[in-house]
Amino acid sequence: MESIQILDAKKHVGETVQIGAWVANKRSSGKIAFLQLRDGTAYFQGIVVKSEVGEEIFQLAKNLNQETAVLVTGEIREDSRSKFGYEIGISGLEVVGESHVYPITPKEHGTDFLMDHRHLWLRSSKQHAIMQIRNEIIRATYEFFNKNGFIKIDPPILTGSAPEGTTDLFETNYFDQKAYLSQSGQLYMEAAAMAFGKVFSFGPTFRAEKSKTRRHLIEFWMIEPEMAFMHQEESLEVQEQYVAFLVQNVLDNCDYALDVLGRDREVLKKYTKLPFPRISYDDAVALLQKNGFDDIQWGDDFGSPHETFIANSFDQPVFILNYPKAIKPFYMKPHPTREDVVICADMIAPEGYGEIIGGSERAIDHEYLLEQIRAHGLDENEYSWYLDLRKYGSVPHTGFGLGLERTVTWLSGIEHVRESIPFPRLLNRIYP
Repeated sequence: MESIQILDAKKHVGETVQIGAWVANKRSSGKIAFLQLRDGTAYFQGIVVKSEVGEEIFQLAKNLNQETAVLVTGEIREDSRSKFGYEIGISGLEVVGESHVYPITPKEHGTDFLMDHRHLWLRSSKQHAIMQIRNEIIRATYEFFNKNGFIKIDPPILTGSAPEGTTDLFETNYFDQKAYLSQSGQLYMEAAAMAFGKVFSFGPTFRAEKSKTRRHLIEFWMIEPEMAFMHQEESLEVQEQYVAFLVQNVLDNCDYALDVLGRDREVLKKYTKLPFPRISYDDAVALLQKNGFDDIQWGDDFGSPHETFIANSFDQPVFILNYPKAIKPFYMKPHPTREDVVICADMIAPEGYGEIIGGSERAIDHEYLLEQIRAHGLDENEYSWYLDLRKYGSVPHTGFGLGLERTVTWLSGIEHVRESIPFPRLLNRIYP
């Protein structure tokens, strides 16, 4: 008899198989017991008929506690009434690990309670579906960059300098000097691009921001490509192609998860249509002011309500181009005809999910960068290696960073970013 995962059920219809699973819920009706089971790949139904299995197995099935681990043996059948589409007619049942008074019951629980039990909450059908979408985005990311000629480079997590200043960084002792948990691998990726041409990184980053919004995490994952011999318009094309590729792969490969989450596929399909719209920062400010946002002035950064309005004006991800120099990091290339803005773009997701990509063309003039480092109050000695990149064969280059968790939140259609990562780190939470 073959042991399978239920995700492969369509290959085994009519066959008797064995599956290791956990009992998510159960109910009985006279001489039939219905077990809602999960095996880590999907939720599915197991049916135990008393006349087919005998009194002992039937009573065992009726008395199983929530989250008891079992081995079930039976025939795979199609089940058109369920989201998954298959069930198992159980002929054999063995308890592997008992569960007693499982804390997360099929009733409503508060967010703090669920977060305290995140190690168990991950087993629920919605959280399971979100993690499947996260996994597909990760898989598709590697596929996209590998097939487009990028090489993966891993920047350090401990750094002696900060790409965007040290205000929101976690500081630690590195023997006899200060070090910081990385807020971005970008500067190192610029060095890698000068060695390999097109590179990307994929790793954890940290921001010590005292923010409690539904868009912010303390620890999150970033995908950061960097491309030599490339200008900003070419980078924007890579960015929109990448995002459309992620959306399409979620549509193609996450049917079950999208069903569980109730995500509208027709809405997601709109996000695969290219090119994405573009609007300048100047025009975005004018658009907001025209529509009653009296709180925004030229030179201000956009907040959540502003980004949401701009995105909803286009019904697609939208690029906001060329922000004021004063509110952007030191490394961005100045605009060729204006001193007040830099060559950069943020991609804002629709449906109120905010910025998912930030990117720019990088400054390549050594003296300009040195001036900016000093103007930002940074230690130029810590950036001497970065300045070297402008001394030994500097070329036009550009890059961007996509926040994995915000992208997962957006494509899953969920409300809060805390559900988009297995074990979230929030302002007041580092447990479990």
